[in-house]
Amino acid sequence: MGLLRRHFVLLICVVLGVGLCSGLGFWQWHRLAWKEGLLAQIAARRDASPAPPPPRADWPGLKPDDYDYRPVTLRGVFDHTKESYLFRASATGAAGGGPGYEIVAPLRLDGGGVVFVNRGFVPAELKDPAARATGQIAGETQVTGLMRRPESRNFFTPPDEPAKNLWFTRDPSALAAHWSLAESAPFSVDADAAPNPGGWPKGAATVTTIPNNHLSYALTWFALAATLAAVAGLYVWRREIAGREAGRETR
Repeated sequence: MGLLRRHFVLLICVVLGVGLCSGLGFWQWHRLAWKEGLLAQIAARRDASPAPPPPRADWPGLKPDDYDYRPVTLRGVFDHTKESYLFRASATGAAGGGPGYEIVAPLRLDGGGVVFVNRGFVPAELKDPAARATGQIAGETQVTGLMRRPESRNFFTPPDEPAKNLWFTRDPSALAAHWSLAESAPFSVDADAAPNPGGWPKGAATVTTIPNNHLSYALTWFALAATLAAVAGLYVWRREIAGREAGRETR
């Protein structure tokens, strides 16, 4: 009890610190299991054969976790007068390099309804449709790609600028409201790498290499907990040894 009284404040701080670091370590461990499951799900869906999109009657009840990254094949006609520009600081997928824009255009489906299709990336100098006129496909066309959930925002995401038709997140509901399209799907589709006439836009913009660093994070937190406990133990041990030696010298 004397040891506990002498180092009570320190021991309380160490217990709290070790508990916090360990808790964060176990949280990252659970996140690791979740991320591995997510990556396995993405890989399984991405490699499946393309299927028709869900019927329009089912769109209101769709949940992103049930469709994200599912391959689909769409048939319809692009409305290039309503294409939007999704800014990317660097290109992904087949295009490489950057910065530039992903071209998102509404596809009016043969069976009714509208799906916003991310046709792919263009460098900044090709943002103007006139600079890539041959890539503006006319008439009925077929698009194969991956269904995508609306893209989330974070603290660093700039606000969209609808007046300039400039967007920083892939949000089909915002695009539908901007273009007054009432029958728009709640999902978008990232077109695959099938080449467009003239070479632009370049499809396959989907990012599928999601980082998975949760194991290293978990080990780091566990190591910090162990280090804190070891340093505190060493400190107490040395103080106790020093105190005993001082007591012997005074006798």
